[in-house]
Amino acid sequence: MSAPAPSSPVVVDAEPLPRQEEVLTDEALAFVAELHRRFTPRRAGLLARRAERRAEIARTSTLDFLPETAAIRADDSWKVAPSPAALNDRRVEITGPTDRKMTINALNSGAKIWLADFEDASAPTWENVVTGQLNLIDAYTRAIDFTDPNSGKSYALKAEDELATVVMRPRGWHLNERHLLVDGEQVPGAFVDFGLYFFHNAQRLIDLGKGPYFYLPKTESHLEARLWNDVFVFAQDYVGVPQGTVRATVLIETITAAYEMEEILYELRDHASGLNAGRWDYLFSIVKNFRDGGPKFVLPDRNAVTMTAPFMRAYTELLVRTCHKRGAHAIGGMAAFIPSRRDEEVNKVAFEKVKADKDREAGDGFDGSWVAHPDLVPIAMASFDAVLGDRPNQKDRLREDVDVKAADLIAVDSLHAKPTYPGLVNAVQVGIRYIEAWLRGLGAVAIFNLMEDAATAEISRSQIWQWINAGVEFENGEKATPELARKVAAEELENIRAEIGAEAFAAGHWQQAHDLLLEVALDDDYADFLTLPAYEQLRG
Repeated sequence: MSAPAPSSPVVVDAEPLPRQEEVLTDEALAFVAELHRRFTPRRAGLLARRAERRAEIARTSTLDFLPETAAIRADDSWKVAPSPAALNDRRVEITGPTDRKMTINALNSGAKIWLADFEDASAPTWENVVTGQLNLIDAYTRAIDFTDPNSGKSYALKAEDELATVVMRPRGWHLNERHLLVDGEQVPGAFVDFGLYFFHNAQRLIDLGKGPYFYLPKTESHLEARLWNDVFVFAQDYVGVPQGTVRATVLIETITAAYEMEEILYELRDHASGLNAGRWDYLFSIVKNFRDGGPKFVLPDRNAVTMTAPFMRAYTELLVRTCHKRGAHAIGGMAAFIPSRRDEEVNKVAFEKVKADKDREAGDGFDGSWVAHPDLVPIAMASFDAVLGDRPNQKDRLREDVDVKAADLIAVDSLHAKPTYPGLVNAVQVGIRYIEAWLRGLGAVAIFNLMEDAATAEISRSQIWQWINAGVEFENGEKATPELARKVAAEELENIRAEIGAEAFAAGHWQQAHDLLLEVALDDDYADFLTLPAYEQLRG
């Protein structure tokens, strides 16, 4: 355990890491401590409010736009702050964790934006938290390079004007950082990630004309957005940068936030940049909130819920209309495909699907979209170039033709697909394989040619839970039961052992991942987030 500075209220409860003193300075830790003391009590109240709202949904099986904020929605006079130059053109954004190789590749990818991720694409080991911060500091000071120990290939940054603009994503409100204690309490991971990054890089990014910019995950209400806005106001004053320097893009990836999009932008209006359609967490949120709502809320296989499903169309079109009405960017969803180096036919089919997805988003009025791999950047770029041309965005497309009613957003039964037995098998496969990698410190994992992160593991375990509790009967006549889930999971463990060999299997966390998936998929007491019990088992 490294000792705190004598006068510091902050305890770093972890083995020392190389160069940690560059990140964990007394001044930076004092800033994090101040964030914790000022804002963690409000964060606790908002988490309690989430539980109250979920209980209300369980009673009513419905949601609606808020009557108490109707005046904000009806007032056409307000807009978000004008976009800074570095965020005006966001037509392609690449996502990924902040390891050293990814940092260089993402910045060099040709995408306009890199979502530098400390959240779902990163397993929050202390090493990942600290070295991720170091990698970004090194990137901004052009002190970063990387040589792959396996291939010997070297990586270095391109010229400054060819690099993507960074939009950093801290952890969500629900996660604590157990390695950083203030007054004996764990600090919320959001304050650790945001605080260290902002303290060290705010002025540096201003000098580069590129920030500081943030993605805000897992937001469930406008009151949570208000808390972030107050954090931004305080932080800018604390480090002495002008108010309004920060820009935030909010992921609309919870069903409750979908009913408060305008209010979320309003709360952040001096710091808001846009909203993003985070599709996988959004489906997870629907299952989580309406898990006891009866058959009409039972989702089919994950891959059957495409963005053309009526309730998903309602969500994305409302997002575009809301953003453009308020002068904000609308950013589309993830293309998660990972190109195969061995199977060109797999690539051909997948590239066609990615192109169709991005063509649809560009045609619907989105100003940009996400990809998970550099090879997809040109495909997404071509889709948006075809619509935008030389324009940086299409915020002038107001989509006043869109008229979404409250019921449209939760019309899950408008999709006629049903859960299938192969869908159950896939959910178990993805769940076990992802959790095993996460327990090894990897948050972004290629599984079956898709880049999976914590959001897809959440939907996998949530669907298993929902199908069992709804008594779903599959097309082969088998019924979703705990016993069937255990049988499929045991078969998957044996398949993995045969696939990778006994030695590699023994060296991994496969049994642990199997047990954790079944715990969160079968327990009567549904865990709000898989990452909460998983974090208790994460070493490092």
